[in-house]
Amino acid sequence: MAEVDKSISFDGRDIRLKVGLLAPQAGGSVLIESGDTSVLVTATRSQAREGIDFLPLTVDYEERLYAAGRIPGGIMRREGRPPEKTILTSRLIDRPMRPLFPSWLRDDLQIIALTLSMDELVPPDVLAVTGASIATLIAQIPFNGPMAAVRVGLVGDDFIINPTYAETEAGDLDLVVAGSPHGVIMVEAGANQLPERDILEAIDFGYEAVRDLIKAQQDLIAELGLVIVQEAPPEVDQTLENYIRDRASGEIKKILSQFSFTKPQRDAALDVVKDEIAATITELPEEDPIRVAATANKKALGNTFKDITKHFMRRQIIEDNVRVDGRKLDQVRQVSCLVDVLPKRVHGSGLFNRELTQVLSTCTLGTPGDAQNLNDDMQLDQHKRYLHHYNFPPFSVGETKPMRAPGRREIGHGALAERAIIPVLPSKEQFPYVIRIVSEVLSSNGSTSMGSVCGSTLALMDAGVPIIKPVSGAAMGLIKEGDEVRVLTDIQGIEDFLGDMDFKVAGTDTGITALQMDMKISGLSLEVIAQAVHQAKAARLHILEKMLACIDTPRTETSPYAPRLLTIKIDSDMIGLVIGPGGKTIKGITEETGAKIDIEDDGTVTISAVDENKAKRARNIIQGMTRKLHEGDVYAGRITRIIPIGAFVEFLPGKEGMIHISQLADYRVGKVEDEVAVGDEVIIKVREIDNKGRINLTRLGIHPDQATAAREAAAVNR
Repeated sequence: MAEVDKSISFDGRDIRLKVGLLAPQAGGSVLIESGDTSVLVTATRSQAREGIDFLPLTVDYEERLYAAGRIPGGIMRREGRPPEKTILTSRLIDRPMRPLFPSWLRDDLQIIALTLSMDELVPPDVLAVTGASIATLIAQIPFNGPMAAVRVGLVGDDFIINPTYAETEAGDLDLVVAGSPHGVIMVEAGANQLPERDILEAIDFGYEAVRDLIKAQQDLIAELGLVIVQEAPPEVDQTLENYIRDRASGEIKKILSQFSFTKPQRDAALDVVKDEIAATITELPEEDPIRVAATANKKALGNTFKDITKHFMRRQIIEDNVRVDGRKLDQVRQVSCLVDVLPKRVHGSGLFNRELTQVLSTCTLGTPGDAQNLNDDMQLDQHKRYLHHYNFPPFSVGETKPMRAPGRREIGHGALAERAIIPVLPSKEQFPYVIRIVSEVLSSNGSTSMGSVCGSTLALMDAGVPIIKPVSGAAMGLIKEGDEVRVLTDIQGIEDFLGDMDFKVAGTDTGITALQMDMKISGLSLEVIAQAVHQAKAARLHILEKMLACIDTPRTETSPYAPRLLTIKIDSDMIGLVIGPGGKTIKGITEETGAKIDIEDDGTVTISAVDENKAKRARNIIQGMTRKLHEGDVYAGRITRIIPIGAFVEFLPGKEGMIHISQLADYRVGKVEDEVAVGDEVIIKVREIDNKGRINLTRLGIHPDQATAAREAAAVNR
C-alpha cells in the first residue's frame, strides 16, 4: 500500500495519521500521532474456527517503557505481566469496537495497539481507540464504522478536547466519548461531583469532535481507494430454528410473564422447556433433517432458545412496560445494607444487597509504605494511596470453574468503583492512611460494580474514613426496537444479557463521580442518554437513602487493630540524619519502638504502630534528633560516659553534649566521678554550640521552674 500522511486539526489539537509505513503484513495498520505520542495500531483477520458461535475478537494494548525513555526493572529487564492501566486501555478499545462488527461474523479478529513513543502531554489511549477503527477499515473487515474517540476535560468553565495529563489532573472531569455515525457508543468518565447537566454537555461537546474524526476517516478511506466493507450475512437453513420456535415460544412467553418467579425459578423453568425439546429431537428418526441439523450444530438449540427468550422479554417491555420480575421500568429492586459485618480485625466492612445481588466490601487501613508503586508502567502518578479490588468468584452465579488471577472484567469493575470513590476521599494531609477496599461479589444478578460502590462506601464509613460524602450507584439498561426505546432502572442479569445497553452511574447527592456506558447497538442519541442519566439520579438517591439509614456518618474512631499514624515534618536536610549510614539509625528506632517509619522527600515523616504509645515513642526520638537547639534551652538528660575533663550527657534521642568539669557545680570539683556517675539523670542547659556543631552544656544557672518543666517533658517523651 502506498504511504499516505494525513493531518487532522480540531479544537487546537493535531492528530497525524500515517498509513503504509509500518507493519505491511498486518491486515491493516496505522501510525496515529499527536505531539510526541505515537501509537501503532493493527487489525488482522483469520479464517473462522470450526464450532465457534461467537465473535472471537481479541484486543491487546501494549506499552513499551522505551516509549518513555526508560528501562524496565526486575531481573529480566523487560516488560512482564501487563500493568492495570494497559488492561484498562485494552478494554477501552474493545468496548466501542465490538458492537460495530456484524453479529454473524465468526472469523478470528485481533487488534493490537502498541505505544512506540509517549510524551508527558498526550495520553495514548484515545488515539489507540480511533486507530483501531482506522486499522479495521483498512483491513477491509466487515465493520459498521467508522468509530472515533476523544477525551473531554473541564478546566474552569471550559470544556477542552484531548487535554494534557496536567489539564486533566487540574480539572473536574476526565471523560472519554466514543461514537459512530449512528450516535454515541461508549462513555467512560470520572468527575468531581459534577451535576448531570454538565456531564451531558460534555458528552455532546465530545461527540462533535468525534464526528470530525469520523469524517477524516471516511476521507482517508476514499483517498486510499477503499470502501467500507458491508458483507451480507451467510445464509442459514431455518428448518431447525423454526422447529424449536414452534415448540418453545408459547412456553417461554408464559414463563417470562410469571412475575412471581425468582431468577433461579425462572432459569429452572426455562431449562425444563429446553430439555423437553432436546428430548423430542433425539426421538426423531436418525435420518430426519431436524435431527441431522441438531447433530451437526449442537449449539443451535441453546442459541435459538436465547433468541426466543430475548424476543419475548424485549416485547414485554416495549408493549406492556413491565419487566420479567414485574417491576416498573424506573423501579429499583429491594435494597438492604449492613455494616460492621466482620470483626474489627477487618478495619471496616459493609454488606450491600439489591435482592439477589450481594456484595461484601472490606476496608483495610495501611501506612504510606503500603501505597502501590507504579514505576513499572508509564503513568505519571508513581504511587496510589487508594486501591479498590473487585472479585467475582464462580459461586456468585451458581457455577463451578477454576479460580484464576483477576480477569479484565474484574480489573475493569474495580477501576470503575475506584474512580467513583476517589473524589470523596479525604486529603492525604487530613487522613494519611493508604486505603484498600476489596469487594467480594457473593451473589450476582446484575449491577455488581455499582453494588461494590455502595458496599465500599459503607465499609469506608464503618472504618472511620472521613469521606466527604457517601456515594451510591445504579446501572441503567435499554431496550430499543425500531423507533421504540425504553430505559430501564437497576437492570438485572437477564436485562443486561439480552438488552442493548449497560450504563453505570455513580455519585453523591450533589453530582456524578463516575459513569460508564457500553452499547450492544451501533449508537445512541444524546436525548436517550439524557433520559438514562436523569433516571439514574432518582435511583441513586433512593439507594443512598437506604444506605444512610444503616450508617449516616463515618465513625469517629478507627478499629483498635488499625495502625495508629503520627505525622511530623522535619527539614529535608535532616532526612539523612534520621536514616543514618546504610539505614542504621532508622532501623535502630524501629527495633527499639516497634513502629514503622516512612519518610518522604519533602521531610514528611509518618510513624505507624498498632500501639499508639510505640508510635509516640518513635516520634519523640525523631523529634529529638532533628530538633534545632538554642542556647539557654533546658533538658533532663542521662550521663552516658565520663572523661577526665567532663561528662557526656544524652539529653535528646541522638543528641549528646558535654558538661565541662567547671560547669558541673557552683564550687570546685576535683574529679568528675566525685560529682556524677554513668547513668545518673541530670538537668542541663545548653551553654554554647560551637562552629563545629559541638554542644557544650552546664548545670549552672538553671531556675527550679525550668528544671521541673524539663523533667515533665522527659517523662512524657519516654
